Amino acid sequence: MSGYPLSQLIELAAWILAAGALVGVLAGLFGIGGGAVIVPVLYEVFRVLEVPEALRMQLAIGTSIAIIAPTTFRSYVNHNRRGAVIPGVVVPWGAAAVVGVLIGSVVAAFAPSAVFKIAFVIFATLISLRMFLGTDRWSLGTELPGRGPMTIYGMMTGLISSLVGVSGGAFSNTIMTLYGQPIHRAVATSSGIGVPITVVGAIGYMIAGWRYRDMLPPLTVGFVSLIGFALMAPVASWTTSYGVRLAHWLPHRVLEIGFGLFLGSAGVRFLVSLIN
Repeated sequence: MSGYPLSQLIELAAWILAAGALVGVLAGLFGIGGGAVIVPVLYEVFRVLEVPEALRMQLAIGTSIAIIAPTTFRSYVNHNRRGAVIPGVVVPWGAAAVVGVLIGSVVAAFAPSAVFKIAFVIFATLISLRMFLGTDRWSLGTELPGRGPMTIYGMMTGLISSLVGVSGGAFSNTIMTLYGQPIHRAVATSSGIGVPITVVGAIGYMIAGWRYRDMLPPLTVGFVSLIGFALMAPVASWTTSYGVRLAHWLPHRVLEIGFGLFLGSAGVRFLVSLIN
């Protein structure tokens, strides 16, 4: 690190802190951890710091999951205080999601990342259209399903989260709205589901990257950068409460459109990465 100009390091730190502020607001507003913002920012930071390209994405994803763990937890606590969390959903969905995180770690080692990026682009496009149209024609029901389907959704949430460095809020949030749950309650519940996902995911990436420790920058534990975590996590956690307030203040339709824009932008990000 000492080989980099101080001005360049200050600029990189400023970008990380600014992204952290945005991530916190997104976590509270949409019940997501903000990994779609964190991962590309950290990827560029690690590129400048000359982290080997073969390990750069893993380090960005692992650090992202670690960063959004406290942010997601604070988002859940704030929403729960307002009584917005749907009863009986967080524990079974979160437990199944942990299994999905573990499976995703194994699958990611063998399947090409393009497969999962394409799936996310399709998913984000379809759900964004539904949010923009504001229609109930795309519906899976009027009540949340039983334990079987919920277990499947949980595993899918964990699988997606572990592969792209997010808390899974975008997926679980959308599934709940497809089952007729109000967007505000879906956002609150999604933040709770994201807590075990991010904790287990961060530990998993620490273990997965341990054997590469000699090839990674200083102050990293496996695929988690303690520097990135130290700079971004506190800011993101602090701004989460503002996103929560905004979520409960905004009209239902505005929140739907905002969530649609978020999903659309995340889909574009993955599409661009596929093209390039």
